[in-house]
Amino acid sequence: MTILLIIIGVLLVLIFVIVGIYNSLVQSKLRVDNAWAQIDTQLKRRFDLIPNLVETVKAYAVYEAATLEKIVEARNSYTSATDEASKAQADGLLSNSLKNIFALAENYPELKANENFLGLQQELSSAEDKIAYSRQFYNDAVQMYNAQVLSFPKNVIAGIFGFKQKAFFEVRDETQRDAVKVQF
Repeated sequence: MTILLIIIGVLLVLIFVIVGIYNSLVQSKLRVDNAWAQIDTQLKRRFDLIPNLVETVKAYAVYEAATLEKIVEARNSYTSATDEASKAQADGLLSNSLKNIFALAENYPELKANENFLGLQQELSSAEDKIAYSRQFYNDAVQMYNAQVLSFPKNVIAGIFGFKQKAFFEVRDETQRDAVKVQF
């Protein structure tokens, strides 16, 4: 009878440990999903500002259609992206395109002084700061989650229940790491 109670006790402890590890993995995965949702929220905010910025610039910079088309194209490539990696790549292209449009303003003093443009520029700058913070938060959440998925004994439970490593938000295209070159 004592042996049976010991076996039941050990099994109960083991079940509680497994449930605790599983719940910890679920919480970490949800933190990663939430962090990605925060990036999406900030990108949506930026995307909502872009059409107004493009229209404001069009009024002053009629000869810069190619730059404006690149911004619209980069924005559309993000909306058509299906996974996190392609969204990250499209976001990098969009960030570079926005840098080009602000550099473009240097050649148009009346645009640079326009209140709408200045307001949109400030809003986009704020959005970029929030996006950078969200990316950092996402990568921190991914790091903690991946550490759990890979460390023993959680890796055993993660494998049983199908928890997989998540990818970091990173620049995959090396040209996006380069300084933006503006040529007129």
